[in-house]
Amino acid sequence: MCGRFTLTASGAELRALFELENVPDLEPRYNIAPTQPVAVVRLDREARHREFTLMRWGLIPSWAKDIGIGNRLINARAETLLDKPAFRAALRRRRCLIPADGFYEWQKAGQTRQPYWVGLRDRRPFAFAGLWEHWEGADGSALDSCTIITTAANAAVQSLHDRMPVILDRQDFEDWLDLKAPLDRILHLLRPYPAEAMLIYPVSTLVNAPGNDRPECIVPLSAPLVSP
Repeated sequence: MCGRFTLTASGAELRALFELENVPDLEPRYNIAPTQPVAVVRLDREARHREFTLMRWGLIPSWAKDIGIGNRLINARAETLLDKPAFRAALRRRRCLIPADGFYEWQKAGQTRQPYWVGLRDRRPFAFAGLWEHWEGADGSALDSCTIITTAANAAVQSLHDRMPVILDRQDFEDWLDLKAPLDRILHLLRPYPAEAMLIYPVSTLVNAPGNDRPECIVPLSAPLVSP
């Protein structure tokens, strides 16, 4: 699964990676948690170009009675997207990219759980495969929200968890956002990222508290499990 992640890349880096016209200079985020605003790249409905926006993390289906359901829908399993009413329509009509440069996973160590930071060996930013939805409340309020798709863990992440978020290669961004792309081609993208490209190391238990959003969260406690 993916319950916390990081995004410390500059606006210039994100503009280049996602081929965007405008990206604000975001504050670095070292401990992004569910229900918080997250950066999202999607296709503009009218102009059909990529746009940057912020959405609440935790997908709220359009038919939901209240936004609380989003707390349980921060992740969507790739294998069952077409079976789940909360994700079926979004898979076909509302796919998005969720910028990140790392995520956290926890490993049981006796009576405690040791957090690890997981990212790419070159520390560059990347994109999670995501889905988004638009929700409107009875009082006229409106909210856009998103979820991160997960798949089976690769060999590097397996020691921590049996699931990992889907990380898309840059060359796959266009297909993932293209709502006219054949569904079988889209589903083929939802696979584990190559283990040899990943970097993993233990970090402080500071990340256990969502309020701790500072650089110390990503400082290594020891040597990486996967050498850079």
